[in-house]
Amino acid sequence: MERLLTVYEVAERLGTGVRFPRRLIEERRITFVKVGRHVRIPEGAVEAFVDANTVQPIALRSSGLRRAA
Repeated sequence: MERLLTVYEVAERLGTGVRFPRRLIEERRITFVKVGRHVRIPEGAVEAFVDANTVQPIALRSSGLRRAA
């Protein structure tokens, strides 16, 4: 079974305050599990969220032109 994280643990992993993961839950932008009145986020859901929102750098092509100094 996958480890379930608290909102505080998710905030720590993302380097944010607890309001951010709470907002993700409220806006249904991340998978979560309700355990009674508690909310837990699967570890894989955090990894999937980071992967889905990771922006790759643009590879710059060298044009061969140099500026005169």
